[in-house]
Amino acid sequence: MTEIFGIPIQAFLGQLMLGLVNGAFYAMLSLGLAVIFGLLDIVNFAHGALYMVGAFVSWILMDQWGVNYWLALVIVPLLVGALGVVIERTMLKRLYGLDPLYGLLLTFGLALILEGIFRDQYGVSGQSYPVPEALQGATNLGFMVLPNYRAWVVVASLVICLGTWFLIERTRLGAYLRAATENSKLVQAFGVNVPVMVMLTYGAGAALAALAGVLAAPIYQVQPLMGSNIIIVVFAVVVIGGMGSILGSVITGMMLGIIEGFTRVFYPEASSVVVFAIMAIVLMVRPAGLFGKEA
Repeated sequence: MTEIFGIPIQAFLGQLMLGLVNGAFYAMLSLGLAVIFGLLDIVNFAHGALYMVGAFVSWILMDQWGVNYWLALVIVPLLVGALGVVIERTMLKRLYGLDPLYGLLLTFGLALILEGIFRDQYGVSGQSYPVPEALQGATNLGFMVLPNYRAWVVVASLVICLGTWFLIERTRLGAYLRAATENSKLVQAFGVNVPVMVMLTYGAGAALAALAGVLAAPIYQVQPLMGSNIIIVVFAVVVIGGMGSILGSVITGMMLGIIEGFTRVFYPEASSVVVFAIMAIVLMVRPAGLFGKEA
C-alpha cells in the first residue's frame, strides 16, 4: 500500500478531503463576516447563529413541509436574508457611528437569543438531514473514494465565494458599496440610496450564512450549538486573512481547513488549537492579517 510520510495514502487523502470540506464552510462563513465588517464596520457575532438558523429552517421545511434540498437552497437564504434585513432595520441601524463594541455586544446577544429559542424548542440533540438522492454515494478515483456530496460542497462554496468577490470587487454595484463605506454622503449625493444598500448588504451576509447552513445540514447534525461551535474558528480565519478582506477570508478559510485536516493526521491533539496558534503568529508578524491593509 502506498504511503505518504508513513501514512496510508487513503487515510491521508481522506483527511485532506475532510479539511477541504471544513475549509469550504470556514470560507463561506468568513466571507459573510468579511462582507459585513468591510462594508458596515460591524463585528457580527450573530453570524454563527444565522448559520444554525439556516440549517434548522432547511430541516423544518423538509420535515414538516416536504421541501427538498434543492428548493431549500433557494428558499432558506431568502428567508434568513429577510430576517437579517429586519435585524438591521430595527436594531443595528441605531448603532451606526458608535463604537463597534456596541454592535458586537448586540449581535452577541442576538446569537444567544436565537440559540436559546431553538434549544428550548428542539433540545440539544441533533436532527439528521438526508443527503439528496442525486448526490448520494461516492466516486472511486482509484487512489481514493470521493463522497459525491462532500465534493459538491467544496465546488459550490468556491463558486459562491468567488462570485461574491467578483460582485464586490469587479462590478459597479460593488464599487458603490465600497464607496458608500468611505463617504456615504457623497455617494448619496449621486442619487444612490445608501441606507437601502446597507440594509441589503447585511441581508446578503445573513443569506450567505444561511446558505452555508443548508450545505452543512446533510454533513453535520442540525442542532442549536452548531453555530457557536464554529464561529470562534471563523473569527480566527477572518483575523488571519485580514478584517474586511473578502478574498483573504476565502483563501485563508480553505487553507486553514486543509492545515487542520493535516494536523489531525500528524498530531491529532493539536488539531483543535492549530488555527489559533497560526492566528497568534500572524498577529505578531502582521497585525493587519495576511491580506489586510496596514492602517
